[in-house]
Amino acid sequence: MTGFGRGTATANDWEITVHLTSVNRKSLEVALSLPREWQVFEAELGAMVRRQAARGRIQVAVEVSGARVAGMNWDEQTVDLLLDRLAALAERRGVSFSATPELLLQVAQLSRRDSLALEPDRALDLIREALENALVDFVATRDREGGVLAADIIERTRILSGHADAIAAQSSVTVRNYRELLLQRLRQAGLELDLDDERVLKEIALFADRVDISEEITRVRSHLEHLTELCADPEPVGRKAEFVLQEISREVHTIGSKANDLEIARRVIACKNEIERVREQIQNVE
Repeated sequence: MTGFGRGTATANDWEITVHLTSVNRKSLEVALSLPREWQVFEAELGAMVRRQAARGRIQVAVEVSGARVAGMNWDEQTVDLLLDRLAALAERRGVSFSATPELLLQVAQLSRRDSLALEPDRALDLIREALENALVDFVATRDREGGVLAADIIERTRILSGHADAIAAQSSVTVRNYRELLLQRLRQAGLELDLDDERVLKEIALFADRVDISEEITRVRSHLEHLTELCADPEPVGRKAEFVLQEISREVHTIGSKANDLEIARRVIACKNEIERVREQIQNVE
């Protein structure tokens, strides 16, 4: 499922911002982008994300803003000390010394305090807070998408149920149609056999057994009901739904291979089309 979340946490002059984005993926993959000094936090931060997601490729980007970004967070005492030592060195060497603006900037940058010099515990607390805030938005966006997907899947299961009912109704006349066709062919061949002839009855009975799809229809209806129930389950159901849909597809294929009827064949094709549409949606479901 796709999703997006953004969260921030601040302390003194520092602000931590976490961006979460996800794209569809059958399995769960979490990729974190952290400043080098904080990469030791990857395992804990990844675990926080995994507690909220079960599928998808989730990108976590941690950004830092504060004095380092402004470029003004240097130690003035250190700058003074460095300039004094440079002046003394130049005097010993007999070299003229002038503290130009360019030199001042270079020395200041050398003495700048790194914004990532936050104590590790404090930095981790801020990242946790920002990530938790981002996860709230992230989960909300995925919930909204999940609701839309569930509504679409439920509508398509309703369509599949309609096809199953029509197939069941048509199957009840398949044997009767075959019996009439068999007698017609026998008459055309010049064989006047009565309907009560044992050979005719045996052939019709064998045909009826071959084309009986009552068990498949029952299983299809049961699986469709299960799939509808999964759409209302608050827990991750993507993998379960994929398995149930696979079973529906299997039963529909069996119906198509057993039922010797043109109208049923048309319904089976329509079912397969709907199943593929549901399959595409389920791939996006967590």
